[in-house]
Amino acid sequence: MNAAVKPEALQKTGFGLPDERELRDRMRQELPADTFKAQAWRVIWFLPLQLVIWGGIATILLASLPWYANLALGLVVGHTIGSQALLAHEVLHGSMGMSKRWQNFFGWLGFGPMIVPPEFWRKWHNVVHHGHTNMGDADPDSFGTLRRYKIDPKQKKFTKLAPGSGTWYSYLFLTYSFTFHAQMVLWFQTKRRKQFKGVNRRKAILQSVACLTAWLVLAAASGPLAVFTVVIPFMVANALGQGYILTNHFLRPQTATNNPLDNSMSVRTLPVLDRLHYRFSHHIEHHFFPKMASNKAPRVRTWLEHNYGERYMAPSHWKAIKLLYSTPRVYKSATELVDPNHPERQFDLLPLQVEMSAAARQR
Repeated sequence: MNAAVKPEALQKTGFGLPDERELRDRMRQELPADTFKAQAWRVIWFLPLQLVIWGGIATILLASLPWYANLALGLVVGHTIGSQALLAHEVLHGSMGMSKRWQNFFGWLGFGPMIVPPEFWRKWHNVVHHGHTNMGDADPDSFGTLRRYKIDPKQKKFTKLAPGSGTWYSYLFLTYSFTFHAQMVLWFQTKRRKQFKGVNRRKAILQSVACLTAWLVLAAASGPLAVFTVVIPFMVANALGQGYILTNHFLRPQTATNNPLDNSMSVRTLPVLDRLHYRFSHHIEHHFFPKMASNKAPRVRTWLEHNYGERYMAPSHWKAIKLLYSTPRVYKSATELVDPNHPERQFDLLPLQVEMSAAARQR
């Protein structure tokens, strides 16, 4: 532990208490009952999202607009694809009810453009990630522990891509890494790890190839305009999702218990973006209640702030991304980050816990 952080200071934050079940039970009792009910009507949001995506692509291809107008449309299309994936994430958790078949249909609309088959996503995200959040090397969405890189030193090269590595190309990581990581999980982790037992790898790989083929067909049909119909939308959609996903857990300690107050982090963003992004900023809330509709997540945030403000971690989105790019990504210990390529670069997460708890007390 950092010498500047006294044990009693950390203890005051409540860090490490195995009370996640108790907290869930209390919230279910004290919050309105409709907070946790499925809301099938919210699936209607896919209609305007699809209209914006296809309308934007058609306009780029047919309207002969100047490059800057096409650029603006490409950014809007990419943002909308990213937002649609966040909505599909809700659907595949069951927040809108529906049968698995209908969930998969809307899952394809949201995750197909990201080259992630919905059935594979459900196993990867809902089961393995949520079931092993920030636990050692078991979480497929973590860069894991230093032990992993000592066993296989070649993996150190991969960490150079990541935020916090200090390489110039790490600043491009957000623009492709959701799709890239999904393929790494599909091709390698599902083959080696018992948590993915039952995944139909061959089917998921063929589905991914079909999604990639669709992008390539659009690129071929677009010609030079593919920069605006394919490249920019794909990069923006990845960056939107990863701008949240990479801050959800990478700045939190690894924990023995799956307590969202300890292993997860929410962020605070502009209200208009919060609505456009289906409140993905409310991530601690989501890990407590994965099937809860996102439009009810502010109720959970308010309850947590009122009752457990010193433990609830929700910095500004900008601060979270800044911290992400100034800290290493591999766990030397449960509470210390290290760069395996430059072991002298280390970061203690405990002072951050105390600092943010102090800031919460002042709000």
